[in-house]
Parts: sequence; structure tokens; C-alpha cells
Amino acid sequence: MAAAAAGSKLAQLQSKACEATRFVAKHGGAYHKTLMEKNKHYVVDPPTIQKCQELSKQLFYTRLASLPGRYEAFWKELDSAKLLWKNRSSLKVEDAGVAALFGIELYAWSCLGEVVGRGFTLTGYHV
Repeated sequence: MAAAAAGSKLAQLQSKACEATRFVAKHGGAYHKTLMEKNKHYVVDPPTIQKCQELSKQLFYTRLASLPGRYEAFWKELDSAKLLWKNRSSLKVEDAGVAALFGIELYAWSCLGEVVGRGFTLTGYHV
């Protein structure tokens, strides 16, 4: 019984894959052409492998060069959070509510990441 169900699912999956392949074959070229036309100002001419490698290195080292600025911004944010915590007695209810909602949102994203990391399964959790 299980083998028949698996065979049926496999046939459905194969059918969907063939349908997707036909759709991409029919519309993929036009989509690529319009996408490249809309974004031609980003394309470096000539688009060679060497140019792609050079741009990749530029991106890597540019991001690496931005680390000191990000480091300073992190400590400024942390200092402002410390100051806010120090003066928590003067906080308004609205500010506390926004902070609580932000914490709940972070927790929800964490839970969602956990579910995605487990392959979109909701079983196997210790409650």
C-alpha cells in the first residue's frame, strides 16, 4: 500500500516537474531578455569571467572595509540601549510596548528559523 502511494506521489512530482520545465522553456527566454533590459545599467561590459572575479573581489573587500564602521555603529547602539535601561523609570508605556512587541517578533523569527532548519516539520519538539 505504501509503495503504491509513493509511486503515485512520484508520478505527480514528475508531472509537475515536466510542466515546470515546459513553462521555463517557453517563457524563460523572454523573462531573461526583459530582466536584462531593465537592469542593463548594472552589467559590466564585457561580461567575462575575469571581470566577474574582479567584481567578486571588490565586493568582498568593500564589505570587509565596512566592518570598522559597523563595529562603531554597534557600540553606539549598545550605549544608547544602556542609557535607555539606565533611565527606564522615565520610559513611557508606549516605548515599553514597542520594546515588548520587538522582543516577541524576534522570538517568532527564531521559532520560524528553527522550524525551517528542521525541514519544515513541527514534530520532534520537547514541550
